Amino acid sequence: MKKKGLLTLILGLVMAMLVVGCGSSKDSAGNDSSGGKKIKVGFAIKTQDSPYFVSLVKAVQENAKKEGWDVTVLDANGSTSKEAENMETFIARGMDLIFLDSVEPDAAVPSINKAAEAGIGVINLDSGVGEGAKDITTVYSDNKQNGRLVGLTYAEKMGDQDIKAIILSGAKGNVAGAERRTGLFAGIIEGRTGVSEEKAWELALAFDSELLSKGKATNAEAKFTVAGQGWGAWTEEQGLTAAEDLITANRDLTTVLGENDQMLFGAMTALGNAGIEGVDIVAAADGAKAAYDLIKEGTYFATGENSPYKVAQLGVKIAKEILVDGKDMWSYDDITLTEPAAVTKENVEEYYEFGF
Repeated sequence: MKKKGLLTLILGLVMAMLVVGCGSSKDSAGNDSSGGKKIKVGFAIKTQDSPYFVSLVKAVQENAKKEGWDVTVLDANGSTSKEAENMETFIARGMDLIFLDSVEPDAAVPSINKAAEAGIGVINLDSGVGEGAKDITTVYSDNKQNGRLVGLTYAEKMGDQDIKAIILSGAKGNVAGAERRTGLFAGIIEGRTGVSEEKAWELALAFDSELLSKGKATNAEAKFTVAGQGWGAWTEEQGLTAAEDLITANRDLTTVLGENDQMLFGAMTALGNAGIEGVDIVAAADGAKAAYDLIKEGTYFATGENSPYKVAQLGVKIAKEILVDGKDMWSYDDITLTEPAAVTKENVEEYYEFGF
């Protein structure tokens, strides 16, 4: 009996050692003892010249590292050639997946397709890319509906009062910017005329076409005019410059519209320098905490939620489904959107923690 008991004890100890040995220990190369390879992902970011992009990079790093992945970030500094070089680097390093926030939609397509040919999937974050790209999906906030919800909310606030606005746009040809401002136009027109959402989008596209061709646009039924458009490159400094002349020429403004918060911060400075008060500040989308603070104070009407944290979280979730769960990377829709929201004084606390 004693020998049998001793044998049982020895076998138990051996089994325990085997269980410990089959755990998550890794060798110096980052491989676990069962032969599994540590996942490597790259993030090709267009720039880090604004709080949004800095927060997006940080959020991707944090969410990916929670999964135990190695994350490499390469910054294009706004250069399409540097972006292509960064993508080549990721392909050469044999990344398991690449996140991309592209500098220019069409310029990114060849690099995405080279990655696909190498068996590396690309998930676009924040910015869409041109036609023909063999990417997995593009993850960003719902620019159209963010703008529309903000526009509807602003239309309700203004009642029957005429709206005379200027608008600050980011960059000519930028897809997200166009979606944001047409969303604003659609919401304002829908809210003030009572037309269907479908009709409002049709009218908003016509309004935007008029604005781009003539520099101003009016929808008489909605009592809504945009008297000028400035291009502020998404930054506060250039938003200030773009707003100055427009404000000087239109001192009777009710509203400054914008495609992001940073440009509108510049417009607020321009209004202050010109001694103009009582102008509503309305952003189609962004969600900077500085804007949320102003919304709390009542000096900034609203912004749409474009949270880098939610975009990153959703992007990493999709990557995990592919890399860990084995889901077919080609099974995703072309566009994957976060939930839209108009952030106002009434609900800003609900969204504050997701600001950047």
